[in-house]
Amino acid sequence: MTKQRYRLGVIGLGEGRSIMSAALASERYELVAVCDLNMELCQQRAKEFGFQGWTTKYSDLLENPLIDVIAIYTPDQLHLTHIRQALEAGKHVICTKPLLPSLEGAQELLAIMKGTNKRLFVGQSSRFFEPMLHQRSDFEQERHGALQMVEAQYITDGRWFLEKDWSRQKGFSWMYGFMIHAVDLVRWYLPGVTEVVGFGRSIDASGESVNGTVDTWDSMRFLLRDGQGRMAQISGNYTMPTLGQAVEPSISCVLRGTNGISRAEYPNLSYHTHFAEQGTASYSFEDKHDYYFRFEGKSHHAGEYQNYIEYFADSLDSGELPLPDASEAIHTLALMAAMERSASGGGQLVRIQDIKDEYGIV
Repeated sequence: MTKQRYRLGVIGLGEGRSIMSAALASERYELVAVCDLNMELCQQRAKEFGFQGWTTKYSDLLENPLIDVIAIYTPDQLHLTHIRQALEAGKHVICTKPLLPSLEGAQELLAIMKGTNKRLFVGQSSRFFEPMLHQRSDFEQERHGALQMVEAQYITDGRWFLEKDWSRQKGFSWMYGFMIHAVDLVRWYLPGVTEVVGFGRSIDASGESVNGTVDTWDSMRFLLRDGQGRMAQISGNYTMPTLGQAVEPSISCVLRGTNGISRAEYPNLSYHTHFAEQGTASYSFEDKHDYYFRFEGKSHHAGEYQNYIEYFADSLDSGELPLPDASEAIHTLALMAAMERSASGGGQLVRIQDIKDEYGIV
């Protein structure tokens, strides 16, 4: 199969910094133009990457006939508008997570996708980190046996994040901005989750609960079950100390099956397994550190972005559906809406299908 080189435009140069790095380093892409409303940020990226093809007008990307794919890294509430405009302009789309800030607009987006022959791919980056790629390969080779339990976490001391002005604005959510990584990993392995129960708590510096005065929980625990009775647990803490990444990786995914167990970690380039035919083994991929982490230590993980844009290019070449697509991402949002409802209701059991029915999601 001939590998095509795709021409890319990027809007949103905050997080879009990583996608710029990924595209410039990839043989599968030519970076044609980038866009941000903030001219100073455009100039900063131009200096950083030696790339002068910037604009402050999204229409310049939409109207550029040289661009095949538009990558969207704008604030969540703008995603639907920017996706619609890109598809209407005849572009394929890569969009950062979350695809939408809520299920409002989900039906509209699905209708838009049915009316186009273009592809939309959601950049759930944790799927494309080295340990997670090896874990997925072992899963697909059925080395775990029959999967019984998935445990995913995103735990980090993110209090520094609250120094950003926009993090204090209405709509900011640790669940949608952070915990979604763990939620997506669970759905990757248990796509048929049917019900969820869980709790959320907001904690101030004194350790007192401030539920009811803060819009978003910073500590959460959820238990999920699929139609076969298999279970998953999802954990998140964001404003308390941690044990440090060497002991308590920020993101981890554990698969427990009848023939073995595995744990993939982030940002540690570590993968641990115990399979029936092999026994216990640990793997380090530290030789790929500089590929994955290119700026300020481990603050940006551009290698994951390069992996997923190249996966998207392969999908376009083969005609296969890139995952997660709009439908899969919206079903993940339905699960998160059920998680929110359970925690808001004091730990009530919530069926995901009830959420889908309310929003008319098939």
